[in-house]
Amino acid sequence: MPTQENILLWVLLIPLVGAGVVLFIPGKQKDLIRWFTNAVFALGFLASLPLVKWFDNSNGGFQFVVDMQWVPSIGANFTLGLDGISYLLVMLTTALGFLSVLCSWSYIQNRVKEYYIMFFLLQAGMLGVFMSMDLFLFYVFWEVMLVPMYFIIGIWGHERRLYAAIKFFLYTLLGSVLMLLGILGLYFFHINFHALGSCPAIAEVGAHAARTFSIPVYLNFASALPGEWQFWMFWAFFFAFAIKVPMFPFHTWLPDAHVEAPTAGSVILAAVLLKMGTYGFMRFSLPMFPKASIDAAPLIIILSIIAIIYGALVCMMQKDMKKLIAYSSVSHMGFITLGIFMFNYNGLAGGLLQQINHGISTGALFLLAGVLYERRHTRLIAEFGGVSHVMPGFATIFFIISLASMGMPLLNGFIGEFTILLGILQVSIYYAGFAVLGVVLGAAYLLWLFQRTMLGEITNPENEKLKDLNLREYATLLPLVAWCFWIGIYPKPYFEAMQKPVEAIVAKLKAANSEPPEVAAVTLPADDEAESEKDQEKAAD
Repeated sequence: MPTQENILLWVLLIPLVGAGVVLFIPGKQKDLIRWFTNAVFALGFLASLPLVKWFDNSNGGFQFVVDMQWVPSIGANFTLGLDGISYLLVMLTTALGFLSVLCSWSYIQNRVKEYYIMFFLLQAGMLGVFMSMDLFLFYVFWEVMLVPMYFIIGIWGHERRLYAAIKFFLYTLLGSVLMLLGILGLYFFHINFHALGSCPAIAEVGAHAARTFSIPVYLNFASALPGEWQFWMFWAFFFAFAIKVPMFPFHTWLPDAHVEAPTAGSVILAAVLLKMGTYGFMRFSLPMFPKASIDAAPLIIILSIIAIIYGALVCMMQKDMKKLIAYSSVSHMGFITLGIFMFNYNGLAGGLLQQINHGISTGALFLLAGVLYERRHTRLIAEFGGVSHVMPGFATIFFIISLASMGMPLLNGFIGEFTILLGILQVSIYYAGFAVLGVVLGAAYLLWLFQRTMLGEITNPENEKLKDLNLREYATLLPLVAWCFWIGIYPKPYFEAMQKPVEAIVAKLKAANSEPPEVAAVTLPADDEAESEKDQEKAAD
């Protein structure tokens, strides 16, 4: 049974064991493979639920730590752990992984055995990325995760699947190679500084061996590097994370991958894989390289604003439903990176919560698009219209999810966007203006999509006999609807879980910002307590 000491091993190993068992099930036993796979993914989600009860919000460090020697000659350990940032993303992964597999039941008919094995490996890779407390282990999971997604797109995708799969793989691999150089740079810098004793942070990590890939060690060590070295390390990591987000102009692989992937692949790609980029910024870039992050902020802010506006405008021009939802991810993820690089608590906390929100809402939109595609085998918006007359249950859920994605009150998107906007307003009203414009455009293209597909009269005879959602489809979509309302009405547990690690990141950024930056727009706002102390000193004088 899972305990607090081994629960992360359980959650990580369940999909790997599932893949091993499916490997020995005859490929002709398709129904058995489906039932077994869905049961294992459900078990994986249930195994992660004790984390909700056991997670200690008052502990700002890593919890549920598993530490085993792995490659001792280079100092790489098999170390797993969660803090408030990774905990939320792990729960998102286990939940969306189960729902994605459930939606594949009738869609995947060819090479069913291989498909589910790929999904098991993908799930393990994604969980490993968020759980890893060792940089070497993190990189292994980061790379392993690419392979099953490549095959999911390339084998079970649509007409241009090979082109989309190769493009996805090459883009991500390029960023990964640069990140590997950054990891190796940190590794050898740590050895050299440890040998010379010339780094102030060594006193804090002196108990550790010089040869280590420990992420907690590097969180203390890397931020003490000279500004020039931080600069190179930051950009080595940056491209891997920016491509994964994807930030403008590294986004061109995303629409092709989304459109050509099967429904479950699109859901996981939007709900989880994109979050690895923003997770990387929050886990590595900001706390490890705070000076370089502050210096790079003006450029990243500009790229984020371009992504918000450009992505929304391109959505307005789309004829393909999945491509519209794909470009909406470019806009929404730009909103998240803009909040993160405001370097204050509201921006970072809102950015993290919005990662969860985007996973829920956009994942649900891809599920809905998949439902229509299974019935009509077309993604063209013009092929639909008046669908609410024959699919009222589908139309109701579609409307709720659209409202959640555009940020309506009482739904999850509103809380995330509002918190990010608070963080942006602390820095610049002009940045906030661009962000609000993105929100307005988002509402426009989502309402336009809903109106053209669901409302009006049925003009295409092929839509007259469409069947409404079945029990399995309701079981896939209704949990996401409930999740939208839960976060929108009661987001407190999420903010409590992330508070300590986000505050730690902000503290590091404030310490690194002791010298006035060149661009006033990214100056970190002073704490209210600090301001009140200054006022008291003036009053005393």
